[in-house]
Amino acid sequence: MNGDERLFAAIDRVRHRALLAGIAGLAVCAIGALFDPVQFFRSYLWAYWLWMGAAIGCGQVLMLQFLITSDWGFLIRRVLEAGTRTLPVMFLLVLPLLAGIPSLYPFAQPEYVARSGALQHKLPYLNAPFFLARTGLYFLVWWVIAHLLNKWSLQQDGAGDPSFLLRCRSLSGPGIVLYSLAATFASIDWVMSLEPEWFSTVYPAIYLVGQVLSALAVVIIATRHLAAYRPVAGAATPKRFHDLGNLLLTFVVLWAYIAAAQLIVTWGVNLPREIPWYLHRTKGGWAWVAAALAVFHFFTPFFVLLARRAKLKMERLAAIAYFILFMRMVDYFWLVEPAFHPEGFSIHWLDVAAPAGIGGVWVALLLWQLKKRPLLPAHEPALEEAWGTNART
Repeated sequence: MNGDERLFAAIDRVRHRALLAGIAGLAVCAIGALFDPVQFFRSYLWAYWLWMGAAIGCGQVLMLQFLITSDWGFLIRRVLEAGTRTLPVMFLLVLPLLAGIPSLYPFAQPEYVARSGALQHKLPYLNAPFFLARTGLYFLVWWVIAHLLNKWSLQQDGAGDPSFLLRCRSLSGPGIVLYSLAATFASIDWVMSLEPEWFSTVYPAIYLVGQVLSALAVVIIATRHLAAYRPVAGAATPKRFHDLGNLLLTFVVLWAYIAAAQLIVTWGVNLPREIPWYLHRTKGGWAWVAAALAVFHFFTPFFVLLARRAKLKMERLAAIAYFILFMRMVDYFWLVEPAFHPEGFSIHWLDVAAPAGIGGVWVALLLWQLKKRPLLPAHEPALEEAWGTNART
């Protein structure tokens, strides 16, 4: 059940390359921090939350598959669990951003607060000590829930006692609510407060759905490569990939619906405090980025995923997942960077180094954690059926 040596050798090769890329990217970021610390914090912020979003999304999808007891859930469970076990290191990686709070956030800049009446009213919530305390609380919630799910899942493997799986399902109901609430407030604190006069009740939902999209893209890519080896090969049937493709399509549509709803309400009602947020993201080159998101983050994957054949072939579905993951990076960049460059499009070489560095480390961590457990859960009822359908070596 642990797979063959060829599989682990392949995992190690990718892990080593990802780690080297991550170390190189973070080294370049460290050099950039010495010469331009403000730009370092800006680039590091959006790149960090891109990959942190994937880690959070893994937890959300993990609880979702426990709740709906799907036929495809056991196929991706180990990748999802490995993604949640990266959270302790992601907590360490958020620490450099703490030094950048005065550079990034207007609520930590006394001169900005003095001339903003709206921000003065928000200071009981938007202040550095409370901000840091909330961040610690978010990570605690994410880690406790992820730890319990991973612990019980492993015990289910060893004992075969169905009560452990039942515990996972029982926790997943309230857990997904608490987990998502923490992610909601984290998006408000770390990203929406970059422009504190602006607010939107829909904005956190865009982040929540985007995190699930990032996680699904990562999971599909990983599963496609694992499916070339035993034991995943026998379980990775076209039907299960088709189901994953349908789930990916669902969240692509949901992301577009929520983003469009926010735009229509804000623009249609002509809300004076909210419209500048969009004006900042449609000036100069930012308008082209917004158009690219509409075309390539929604319309392209939407029409491709409507075709059944695109979801039955794991290679095609993985290619779509790579494309969506890239567009998730563009989306995070577009959400964050115009807060610092409202006059027009701007990109810095640190905007390339930061996502490469953090992403390389995160992928290496995920693969390292993936090797620690059997690639398919034991004592899973769906496994008996899996070995009898389209097994291949």
